[in-house]
Amino acid sequence: MLAGARSRLERLDPGRAHAESLDGALLVDIRPAAQRAAEGEIPGALVIERNVLEWRFDPASEARIPEATGYDVRVIVFCSEGYTSSLAAASLHDLGLTRATDLAGGFKAWQAAGLPTG
Repeated sequence: MLAGARSRLERLDPGRAHAESLDGALLVDIRPAAQRAAEGEIPGALVIERNVLEWRFDPASEARIPEATGYDVRVIVFCSEGYTSSLAAASLHDLGLTRATDLAGGFKAWQAAGLPTG
């Protein structure tokens, strides 16, 4: 299942994810609160836990977030190590958000790359 999900994505390394976020891509943290508290966070990332991700990003949903302006939004999902985020990004593809992807290696890779955390 994971390999199938990843075959549909152009996964981003931390440097490229950071650059795209500076250009307007949405970084989305899907980790649970306890994991964010233990590991840290990426400043400016939207926090949308995995169990509500599709509802919040589907432009046709009444529960969508303001940033869900259309199916062409660039979304970069991340979790702790980059496994759950691959499945989540593939699920966003299923909704029609074909520019969604994930951060390879997740938060831990971002942190190891020396990128901003809080």
